[in-house]
Amino acid sequence: MSPDLWMIASFLLLLLAGVPVAFSLGLAGAVGIVTGLSPDMLATLGTNTYNSIAKYPLIAIPLFILTGLVFERAGVAARLVRFAQALIGPRHGGLALVAVLVCMIMGGMSGSGPADAAAVAMVMLPSMTRAGYPKPFSATLIAASASTAILIPPSVALILYSIVVPGVDLRALFAAGLFPGVLAGLALLVPAFWLSRRHGWEAPDEVARPPLGESFRQAIPALFAPVLILGGLRSGLFTPTEAAVAAVAYGVVVGLLLTRELDWRALWRLFGEAATISGVVMLIIALAGIFAWAGTMLGTFRHLAEWLIALSDNGAVMLLLIMIAVLLAGMLLDAISIYLILMPILIPVMQHFDWNPVWFGILLAMNIAIGQFTPPVAVNLMVTTEVAGIRLEQTLGWALVFVVAMAAALLLVALFPPIALWLPGVLGYNL
Repeated sequence: MSPDLWMIASFLLLLLAGVPVAFSLGLAGAVGIVTGLSPDMLATLGTNTYNSIAKYPLIAIPLFILTGLVFERAGVAARLVRFAQALIGPRHGGLALVAVLVCMIMGGMSGSGPADAAAVAMVMLPSMTRAGYPKPFSATLIAASASTAILIPPSVALILYSIVVPGVDLRALFAAGLFPGVLAGLALLVPAFWLSRRHGWEAPDEVARPPLGESFRQAIPALFAPVLILGGLRSGLFTPTEAAVAAVAYGVVVGLLLTRELDWRALWRLFGEAATISGVVMLIIALAGIFAWAGTMLGTFRHLAEWLIALSDNGAVMLLLIMIAVLLAGMLLDAISIYLILMPILIPVMQHFDWNPVWFGILLAMNIAIGQFTPPVAVNLMVTTEVAGIRLEQTLGWALVFVVAMAAALLLVALFPPIALWLPGVLGYNL
């Protein structure tokens, strides 16, 4: 068996055996080095792990993770929900519309689907249950809506994509993700609103409408957060990494001084929680460096890319095959692992078919977003079902409905690239 097969087979076997993704990548890379290069080359393991994470843009990842945690605990979600309810008013499907809108706004602060899902589910699930929505439906809708956080800037996954794919402007990726993220949210709203009216959930006379003026005043700090991040990036006031620092500082000010739902003791605990989550992410990135180096030296990624290109000369067919593969991967792995594992293979394919790397990155992100609420390993659904106190399998039927809805949005972006590329082009970013 060739070293390529030894490395890939060992990676798949380790995953099937339940070994965490990070260690599966590192050990498989070591197997590739031993079987295809030389045991002496194991001396490069330390250098490869260090070089994988010694990159300035990666600083933004733990900072945006901390931003999401700070806003989640600062009572921002509850204020956004109250304001959205005041805007929309009592109607069939009103709370479903509120859930989607709040998830999208929270995604513009946290950049993380699970954090978004946790914050919104804690606030929305009790209200939706009282209004007659089935818990499985509510949990699935929130999980699906929270997946738009991977598209709406700032996005932790897009930050990593800009590092893995050389020459991609992160600002262009952030701008390109905005309209597809909104489109995905609107696509989820269509079945949610139709189902609410069909089943008569949320009778208008049973839900009180909060006062608009007061709820808007309380929501101003939350609504200003995306403006600060995106406005600062557009004006050149700070880089994407510096935007993460500004977002953390603003979130701390909001939590300590404005909403006053954070204190210094709670903030210290959040630092520890963010460090733990960031440590897991960075460990995956670090050990994936061993896998990436071994695959490059052995030519594994080049061989796989050549095999893919040989499957079809039709760009549309190849794109469809890639999207199916990424969807299946998204049902089992997290976004960071998918980018680290697949991008070394997909970059040559992307270059062969002359696909725009920004557009292609957004398509991958939309596909991974679908995987975040598609069983069996639906990370967002795991969060919302835990909050709702229901089993994951109870959500399967609803999940399929929202998968079809978001797949329709993905198809539109695939067929009409300007949906993603128009805004970064207008803003003058490098495409």
